[in-house]
Amino acid sequence: MTFVWKGIDHIQVAAPKNSEDKARAFYGKLLGLPEIQKPESLLTRGGCWFQCGLQEIHIGIDEHFQPAKKAHPGLLVENLNQLKKHLQQQNIDVKTDAPIKGRSRIFINDPFGNRLEFLEMN
Repeated sequence: MTFVWKGIDHIQVAAPKNSEDKARAFYGKLLGLPEIQKPESLLTRGGCWFQCGLQEIHIGIDEHFQPAKKAHPGLLVENLNQLKKHLQQQNIDVKTDAPIKGRSRIFINDPFGNRLEFLEMN
């Protein structure tokens, strides 16, 4: 092979039409991810983008939206317990699952019903 895998640039999470304000309140304000400017060529599609470490989370508008109940991004975080407390204080339902060796993890749903996983390496 002559190509080399370098990593992930971004993930995209779908959301219903006209939900940008809700996405900004959740991903931007609640989770504290900085919003980044979408390229001019994509502005008419709606949605919004956020920086998550070196990667990006793109909230894409889907006319026929269905939440992702199983498929999900796994987002790395430091101090998972603090994040868990913060989410619970905001009345977000935090779930756990079977542990994975070397990783602590929790799950939540975004305001659109998409599953999100947060992990901390042990």
